[in-house]
Amino acid sequence: MKILLVEDDRTIASGLEYSLNQEDYETVLCHNAASATEVIQNNMNEIDLCLFDLSLPDGSGYDLCEFVKKRRDIPVIFLTAFDDEVNVVMGLDMGADDYITKPFRIRELISRIKTVLRRYHRHSEPKNTIEIQSIQINTLEGKVYKNGREVLLTALEYRLFLIFANHIGQVLTRAQLLDRIWDVAGDFVNDNTLTVYIKRLREKLEDDPQHPTLIKTVRGMGYKVGG
Repeated sequence: MKILLVEDDRTIASGLEYSLNQEDYETVLCHNAASATEVIQNNMNEIDLCLFDLSLPDGSGYDLCEFVKKRRDIPVIFLTAFDDEVNVVMGLDMGADDYITKPFRIRELISRIKTVLRRYHRHSEPKNTIEIQSIQINTLEGKVYKNGREVLLTALEYRLFLIFANHIGQVLTRAQLLDRIWDVAGDFVNDNTLTVYIKRLREKLEDDPQHPTLIKTVRGMGYKVGG
């Protein structure tokens, strides 16, 4: 379970990160809105819950909450100073799920996190969509969209891209990719063919295929998407 924690007070942030890790939650820690926005844009599919301080040096938890909710329906809990409590209603109206007032006891925060997650797990539908940058994969339909428009992929191109999408942020070697394609397709795919398919995917999905930002080459290691 991964939590995006955004808190500009480094002492509070460090204590929260330690406590969450002790409860077996993995944390992504940001100290400002800019770095949090970057995480949301590039790694949203890996985040299960967000903890946002309302007052940040370069923005607010309100803005981050709205940014998250437009991308995925995941829980958002606000961390707020006592004086901000009256303004939390606006955040709840924007889709936030709960808030907790500083100073708070860590056990109370953990309890609220567990309650919100249980509520989401009860009502969540099976996830049929994977989003990476401007690309959406509808696994139920077996279709890929870029900025809302369908991109026509061959069966093997789709399978290759789905392998990347299921391992966001991980470096996959050429050998690993070949093994996975062989296992599913049952067709012989050699190293040269893999190069061709990656080139085709970039031509269809990248804004600038000559300078790919979606399917990245990790020199001497392999390829990765996102992260």
